[in-house]
Amino acid sequence: MNILYITSEAAPFCKTGGLADVLGSLPPAVAAEGDHTAVLLPLYGQIAQRWREKMNFRCYIYVDLGWRHEYCGLFSLEYRGVTWYFADNERYFRRRGLYGDMDDGERFAFFSKAAVALLPHLAEYPNVVHCNDWQTALVPVYLRDAGNDLPVVFTIHNVEYQGKYGPETVEDLFGLNRGWYDGGILRMDGCVNLMKGAMLTANAVTTVSPTYAAQLHDPAYACGLEQVVHLIDYKLSGVLNGLDIESYNPAHDGSLPRTFDPDHMEGKAVCKAELQRQLGLAQEPDTPLMAIVSRLVGHKGMDLVCQGLEGLMAAGCQLVVLGQGESQFEDAFRWAQNRWPGRVSAQITYSDNLSRRIYGAADLFLMPSRSEPCGLSQLIAMRYGAVPIVRQTGGLNDTVRSCQVGQPDGNGYVFSGCTAHDLCQTVGQAVGLYRGDRMGFDTVRRRGMTEDFSWNRSAGDYLRIYGAVTGLSWEKFAPEAPAAEAAAPTEEPVIEVPAEEAVVSAAEPVSETAAKPAAKKAARKTAVKKPAAKKTTTRKTAAKATTKKTAEKAAEKPTEKAAEKPVEKPAEEPVKKTAAKTMAPADTVETTQPVQPKKKGAAKKAAK
Repeated sequence: MNILYITSEAAPFCKTGGLADVLGSLPPAVAAEGDHTAVLLPLYGQIAQRWREKMNFRCYIYVDLGWRHEYCGLFSLEYRGVTWYFADNERYFRRRGLYGDMDDGERFAFFSKAAVALLPHLAEYPNVVHCNDWQTALVPVYLRDAGNDLPVVFTIHNVEYQGKYGPETVEDLFGLNRGWYDGGILRMDGCVNLMKGAMLTANAVTTVSPTYAAQLHDPAYACGLEQVVHLIDYKLSGVLNGLDIESYNPAHDGSLPRTFDPDHMEGKAVCKAELQRQLGLAQEPDTPLMAIVSRLVGHKGMDLVCQGLEGLMAAGCQLVVLGQGESQFEDAFRWAQNRWPGRVSAQITYSDNLSRRIYGAADLFLMPSRSEPCGLSQLIAMRYGAVPIVRQTGGLNDTVRSCQVGQPDGNGYVFSGCTAHDLCQTVGQAVGLYRGDRMGFDTVRRRGMTEDFSWNRSAGDYLRIYGAVTGLSWEKFAPEAPAAEAAAPTEEPVIEVPAEEAVVSAAEPVSETAAKPAAKKAARKTAVKKPAAKKTTTRKTAAKATTKKTAEKAAEKPTEKAAEKPVEKPAEEPVKKTAAKTMAPADTVETTQPVQPKKKGAAKKAAK
């Protein structure tokens, strides 16, 4: 099976958060199972020269986005058994940061459109595409707009960021016909919602933990998308994130002053003493050191920590905080450092090296998130021998088993309430175990260090999903079917479309797509030198919007001509069609019964 991941960031090339960790470790884990795996991401200006020197130029194309006509180069390199592709456009991606610019919508619409256009130019044409978060949410929409039924899996890493824009952006900014908005696929609460579009047009939707998948049905967690979640429930699943155990390994981590492992913990004490000295904390080996490594924002529960500072200090521990975020929390931790010198250290910055030293030194790790799709910090903490104290939400609930109720397999502490009192009470229990029963504490610590949070299990879960949407075998070294059975119909995948929902789903039912043959591999392309201004023109078929409420067919209406194209543009323009305007349903209807644009034409095969 050929699998292509499309993402806005991936470690070690570019990183702002957990998304990069996931996309830096999941593809190698899948590749280790024997499948051909590739990743496509933007060629940001921040990508280090040491990686650029290893890249090979493959080809270039031009991408039409509305009235824009933009160059896109394609580079590649091999790393950890994965082919990494980079889409090059300096105007969009040579910025001071990965995100946060006023034109982020346009930037990632270009990236999504370019990803679709680059498919025939990859070494292997994919059998399935796996998109991640709102930055790549337009990929399945552009595929369906072009009549391409290539199976797509879409993962929601954080539902709080959905890609919301004004209705006018559909045509001008994203280069789509109005039917995608008027029909309800991209419309949510009077604006364009890219994540909603991906959820409806993808063949399968995943989140990063089973608990988070369940919580997305709740308005308190879904950020307005709960009705859409209910609509796509038949194709929604939660797959727990894994951890890159090669990168995060205290036995071989060069950032630590002394390495250690579950059977040789002497180095842990050295790490603690050195960090206390470095950060100006009291040199007290028998005082539990509690750490916070997090963005300092409300949904991470920082308000609970700040409200409970007096109680945390009364519990008898030291506290080190590493992170940046909202000024009110940054100032509160600076105040705490001045209020309790030698007991509190506030590092209002971010450093990967320092974070690893903190993980290696800490006895306890505090993560009181109000919401947490999965979380990687608690996994890293356990890997480095820091007992986690977490709130019962999202992936924290799926990875940390509580010790408070006498469970023999507890690996941390969990509290359910969203108050500073609940937090301080639970911290007091953990500190009490550390001071009163060091052997019992070490047992809990060792249990966390020996947990298997690798990607091996999660990679298998994703491969089963890929197999369901493609109808292809995902088993490692799976034997070929006998010739007599080759003509047998493809077995129905696990994910099925209920009859009552199939008529309103924008994504094609999995049971249908599974029976279709896989997209043919594109012929390997030879790298060409980049000449002067030259472009390739591709035809695009606009989607039609239809409505279930009327038997009348929408009449076609010519689209207004785009702005003047560059001089090198060929005289013959691709013919574009728009869908006729249909009456926009009410908001309550559009979130439950979106109107699906009709596909026009079969999927285009890759050029030989």
